[in-house]
Amino acid sequence: MYGQCESRDLSTRGRVLPGFLSRCQLLVCLSPVFTYLYYFILLFLPVLRCLEPSKQLFRNMNNENFSLSEKIVSSSYIRQGSEARRSHEQLIRQLLEQGKCPEQGWSESTIELFLSELALMDSNNFLSNCGVGEREGRVASGLVARRHYRPKARFILWPRIDQKSCFKAMITAGYEPVVVENVLEGDELRTDVEAVDRKILELGAENVLCVHSTTSCFAPRTPDRLEELSALCSKHDIPHIVNNAYGVQSSKCMHLIQQGSRVGRIDAFVQSLDKNFMVPVGGAIIAGFDETFIQDISKMYPGRASASPSLDVLITLLTLGASGYKRLLSERKEMYSVLTQELKSLASAHGERLLHTPHNPISLAMSLSGFQGDNDKAVTQLGSMLFTRQVSGARVIPLGKEMTIAGHTFRGFMSHSEAYPCPYLNAASAVGIRRDDVTLCIKRLDKCLKTLKKQAANNDPSEPPSSQEHCEAAMDSLSMGQ
Repeated sequence: MYGQCESRDLSTRGRVLPGFLSRCQLLVCLSPVFTYLYYFILLFLPVLRCLEPSKQLFRNMNNENFSLSEKIVSSSYIRQGSEARRSHEQLIRQLLEQGKCPEQGWSESTIELFLSELALMDSNNFLSNCGVGEREGRVASGLVARRHYRPKARFILWPRIDQKSCFKAMITAGYEPVVVENVLEGDELRTDVEAVDRKILELGAENVLCVHSTTSCFAPRTPDRLEELSALCSKHDIPHIVNNAYGVQSSKCMHLIQQGSRVGRIDAFVQSLDKNFMVPVGGAIIAGFDETFIQDISKMYPGRASASPSLDVLITLLTLGASGYKRLLSERKEMYSVLTQELKSLASAHGERLLHTPHNPISLAMSLSGFQGDNDKAVTQLGSMLFTRQVSGARVIPLGKEMTIAGHTFRGFMSHSEAYPCPYLNAASAVGIRRDDVTLCIKRLDKCLKTLKKQAANNDPSEPPSSQEHCEAAMDSLSMGQ
């Protein structure tokens, strides 16, 4: 098996950046928004006017805190310290007011203060946050094509996975995605291999650029039937590309890829660095079973990107070691069992059920049938309630949502199906998840469900979380050692 690391960061175009920025990177690279903001600041782009409402956030060491500090340190020192900090804040205030590059360059300490304050506004850094999604911005280390030319081929056969980036990538590359709907087997949405075969015959194998399958996905969808699809691609001599987004952390997903290559054809499989190796967002690994083909892909890369993603992975793997990474994978699998049992118990307590999705090794789904009613207001409200109570990664899926992307309308969008039987909630056990994350998530989800039931019984309008609930969330996190 061979692989190449692909960097997708913004290029510095040969500029030498200040050394201290490597120390700030982990603070501000915890989400794509802050990654790009970080690099914009480095290049002094005049795009900061949008931060005007955030001025007060840079005054967290306020007068009251300074006054309290005088109980510990001499007041003269406190006054000096206050003046020193105020000089930094004055520069930041001018930047926010003027929205353009300062005439005189800032000191490193001022820039560090600015970036640190920005990073604190990232939801991944909220003190009381608990994460149960596949992309939680976790960072493990503190240091931190084609095989054959097919001139007429323009169709990509794509077993449906409701993920915008995949669809947009195919459209942007100039090809025509052919969406193949999944089939419902019990609670699971599985690959309709026969429908894929029919489409190949209908379009003509010579007109099909590739089959684009998926491993890691949100339940109740399951990894595609890679063995059957690989055999089909081999039979019709059609390239096969696998989206293995966060599948590296799952031995089951990797086994499916290995088996697919053994019985048929898999030309390449692509996986994210951040989702599998706990590094900042910004890179991917393209891997395959033919060294020459992977090298050809590598040679097509035009350059001009940062080496930061590769360096992040190198540092992380050196920090963890093989045994450390294997331990994280083992803990993830253990927490999957814990999350399964906790969600199952919670679902039963509220008259719901954990959907039976044994073929999905990472993501789980809990029905929300009792909250459907005449509309999906309660279901969507649950998603909002979880977000405001700092539960990230959990996805609430209502029925009947439509989404049009590049002229193609997806009915039942986000559910991977035009007509899934019930609304549901997703949670995932991804690498880096802790027992505290599961405990807090279940506790807060339970409170939200009880609140929704109470509102429905009293016919009360929805209410935002009270200040007491915010305090309770913070205390929960502190008691868990977060």
